Amino acid sequence: MFSDDTIAAISTPLGEGGIGIVRLSGKDALPIAEKTFRSPRNISLLNAKSHSITYGFIKDPATGHVIDEVLAIVMRSPYSYTREDVVEIHCHGGMIPLRKTLELFLQHGARLADPGEFTKRAFMNGRIDLSQAEAVLDLIRSKTDESRKIAMEQLQGGLSETLNTLRDRLTELCVNLEAYIDFPDDEIETALKNTFLQSMQDIGSELALLLKTYDEARFFREGLSTAIVGRPNVGKSSLLNALIKKDKAIVTEVPGTTRDVIEEYLNIKGLPVRIMDTAGIRDVQDLAEKEGVKRSLRSIENADLVIAVLDRSEHLKDEDFEVLHKIKNKNCIIVLNKCDLSSVIDEVGLISKTIPYNAHVLHISATRGDGLEALKDIIIESCLKNRKEERDGIVISNLRHKISIEKAMKSLDRARHALTVNQPLEILALELRDALDRLGEIVGFVTTEDILNKIFNEFCIGK
Repeated sequence: MFSDDTIAAISTPLGEGGIGIVRLSGKDALPIAEKTFRSPRNISLLNAKSHSITYGFIKDPATGHVIDEVLAIVMRSPYSYTREDVVEIHCHGGMIPLRKTLELFLQHGARLADPGEFTKRAFMNGRIDLSQAEAVLDLIRSKTDESRKIAMEQLQGGLSETLNTLRDRLTELCVNLEAYIDFPDDEIETALKNTFLQSMQDIGSELALLLKTYDEARFFREGLSTAIVGRPNVGKSSLLNALIKKDKAIVTEVPGTTRDVIEEYLNIKGLPVRIMDTAGIRDVQDLAEKEGVKRSLRSIENADLVIAVLDRSEHLKDEDFEVLHKIKNKNCIIVLNKCDLSSVIDEVGLISKTIPYNAHVLHISATRGDGLEALKDIIIESCLKNRKEERDGIVISNLRHKISIEKAMKSLDRARHALTVNQPLEILALELRDALDRLGEIVGFVTTEDILNKIFNEFCIGK
């Protein structure tokens, strides 16, 4: 599961920049860096103080050629990101000096790091727990300030502290229960039995409150998946361009211009919205456009929110009614576009038909910008109905955490039932331990190599 060799990787994004970083971590990080680093003042990295910066050059020992002018940062165990010896070489931000520096480290004993291996070592060495490790990735991927705040709260241990407190209470129940299992002739007194039941009920209630935060927090973590749909030439691409304030999608008067799903992120009051412009929905023979229509229908199925665009300057067509039929079971907003033109739509009749869809109906002009702010407000309202300006308490945003909490709650329900109907105490103990393990999965007290690989393989190499 864990090796003690020394790993190396480029930790900054590909491309040109002011600074690029190559990172080493492991027991041989300092000796490997020392073989290629040269200080004009003859300072040895082996003797450098922890968390100090040394100016110098990376040289190829075999040829003596200077690769780059650098700054070397030494962070000694256990006061580093991985709790191992870490050396960071800050190069000029171009791919050639970074790659050459990395190649030299690999030639002199380091191994190329796997995706997320630095963070995995931080977890394995006890610097962070598993939920905090996942928060590192959430922080990197955060699209808005609110999603950053949620990730930071988890990284700083807010969720871990809450779950560990609940685990301590479950552990206390298990310890008290074991005393009765060890002495089978003793029966649990009624008062103590009621105390056990109340404790399990209280823990279950706290987990239920935590579970209620998932849907809203997930939107901030993953982004609200929003599909713009409609028949060709109703203004879907114009609406996308107006919302993101740039010409992302091609707009023409020719039907079927959009052949694929175009995605872009939009920040609406701190909520990251992954907005998708889709191909116009209609019966077509062209193979490329037909595939685009299929992808549009898939986007409707997978979206958290659907914005159906109708052209109010034209009478509704069969394709419009087909779109309305496709979204009848979805969380949706119906947009009547081109309010800068005269309307020929029977709005009263349309609204009566959309009542079963529970949809908002809104007039906009994608080209002029009318109604766009109101549309943004409705997007927030339709998905975050009970949102407060200031969040209070810890939230969960990760599906893995949600599933584990749900399983823990089911185990607690079975434990309460077992105690209520006087089943053997061993069954009660088994269910309590299962609840304890399910919460332990979130913070990493209980884990497997498969779980770790699934989590850390989502990271980039170098983090």
